Amino acid sequence: MPPPTSLHLADALPANPRDIPDPAPEPHPRSGLKGVLLPVAVVLAIGTIFVSVYLAAFHAPRPHDLPIAAVGTATEAHRLEAALERALPGGFEVRPYGDEAAAREAVEHREVYAAHLPDHGQGSGKLLYAGANGPSVTGTLTAAFTQAAAQDGPPPAGEDILPVSAGDTRGLSVFYAAFGLVLAGYLFGMMTYQAAPVLRFRQRIASLTLFGALGGIIVALLAGDTGFGALPGSFAGTAAVTALMAMAAGGATMAIVKWTGSAGAAIASVILLIFGNATSGGVMPPFYLPDWLHPLSGVLPVGAGVRALQGMSYFHDDGLWSGLAVLAAWIIACVALLYLRDTRSSAPKPRLRTA
Repeated sequence: MPPPTSLHLADALPANPRDIPDPAPEPHPRSGLKGVLLPVAVVLAIGTIFVSVYLAAFHAPRPHDLPIAAVGTATEAHRLEAALERALPGGFEVRPYGDEAAAREAVEHREVYAAHLPDHGQGSGKLLYAGANGPSVTGTLTAAFTQAAAQDGPPPAGEDILPVSAGDTRGLSVFYAAFGLVLAGYLFGMMTYQAAPVLRFRQRIASLTLFGALGGIIVALLAGDTGFGALPGSFAGTAAVTALMAMAAGGATMAIVKWTGSAGAAIASVILLIFGNATSGGVMPPFYLPDWLHPLSGVLPVGAGVRALQGMSYFHDDGLWSGLAVLAAWIIACVALLYLRDTRSSAPKPRLRTA
């Protein structure tokens, strides 16, 4: 008879959490007809999603309830609201303000995107706006107020109280910086498993942290005063926000790949590169997005980072702290998911030993 056996529970305990090995997802080789058709189906699906989302967001962009300040009496505010409704139905939300100082402060803090000051003498008053919101917003405001004033006289005189940096004449540098960071984070999340298929959990997280820190410093150097002068925010602030954006994108890609396997690359690209960049607010504010895309702007890493960068650079830190909180939440959640997955896959199975 074979000798009796007993279960050694110590052998079933997981290793020290800091020493958890982090193997790459197992490859799934495809051959034959499936190998021919699967890449075609996946890539066409991603391309279809990309075209659909970007066309839905940008084929004919128009604002939806873009907040506008109206200084003056309630009657004047109602008259302005009615005129703007005729010019662009559903485009603006007119908010009354008591005086010019309060309205100007609201524009500077991005509580509203423009402020109309009435002229009780001749003319149609003045329109305060922030060029830092981008040329799309400026063009929308100019066209709407020109059309609204067509029957009553000349359009209001415009005053740009927060122009874009001299190194960012089109106001798109934040979008390009964010797109580059998210793309880099996506590639990092994919390549970390290709370049280092077996790596300790703590080592992979250290690699993610190093990637984020260096990425933030590089973007701050390129976009700040030492580079192209495109982002007027502080070097430390720009580096910190962009570092968190890079880590959030990289960590999200890593977590998606670990939990979904071979489908992770496609899923991460759709979430981060397509939905993330389309709803980021870097090209135009989220108020221009369709209703079904608008909510994503505040919860995906790209939108949170873009608003934080814009607020830090121009709008008295509007969106900075909420953006940092969203990015930190993404990083913590992704690290926790990686840890949980690695703990499960690395816990040794109980072994039966001969007594």
